[in-house]
Amino acid sequence: MGPLLLFLACCSFWASTGDAKMACNYPPQLWCSSKEIAQACKVEDHCAKVSARSQKASPVSVTLYYESLCPACRAFLVFQLFPAWLMLHDIMNVTLVPYGNAQETKKGQKWEFQCQHGEEECVGNLIEACLMHLIEGIHFPIIFCMESGMDVVQSMPQCLKVYAPEYPLSNITACVNGDLGNQLMHRNAELTRALNPPHKYVPWIVINGNHTDKLQQQAQESLFMLVCSLYKANGNLLDYHLPPFLGINATFSDSRKLVLKLVNELPPAGPQAPGDEQSNRQRQKI
Repeated sequence: MGPLLLFLACCSFWASTGDAKMACNYPPQLWCSSKEIAQACKVEDHCAKVSARSQKASPVSVTLYYESLCPACRAFLVFQLFPAWLMLHDIMNVTLVPYGNAQETKKGQKWEFQCQHGEEECVGNLIEACLMHLIEGIHFPIIFCMESGMDVVQSMPQCLKVYAPEYPLSNITACVNGDLGNQLMHRNAELTRALNPPHKYVPWIVINGNHTDKLQQQAQESLFMLVCSLYKANGNLLDYHLPPFLGINATFSDSRKLVLKLVNELPPAGPQAPGDEQSNRQRQKI
């Protein structure tokens, strides 16, 4: 019995040390996907509160109608929408509709598109529509990577390698060049035309199905604070705590630092943050 007990003791020791060394190599949106990951990332208490709250709370819905090469759209997506989603992904739903001020005409069995910033923007819109359709769940980090790059379209292969290395690039290309991409863009055109009130500029931000000048302004000034205030208005924020990696006193400035950190940690060939943020904030009107 002595050797057996020694063997069992060693096994127990190896198991415990292995658990202790388990690293948190997961993105924040996966921290509460399993007990093991929550333990590795030291967010068990946070995940328990999220689980208890998720049964009674309705997330805030944020829909962005935009264009892939619109400077103001890129600035909002990179510096407001993506960091807010990183911090509040469990209390907000994000929908992206790349089309904006484009125009479509029917030619035979296909639709042809003219985009405000030229043919390359039409390609960027197509790529991002295909990413949303084909890689649902991981598409947003890829689109963030593209939109934070110097060249949105040319950044796509590298961004795909960073966030979805196993997914074939050929599938995206086939969608962009085929009937599927054409139909996805037509659907985005229909969604944009159906807006009530009709959009007058981009980015056009819809919160919980509503667009007002006040909501637009609040979202562009600090989407993080807007989502928190709307969630609080539903009586849910009292039970909500930010993830430990931000701290209880986190502000939107923390989200900007987080975005810049993510961009700086991308491979050398990867994207850089958009240049002049102040000029990028100018709305692209029809």
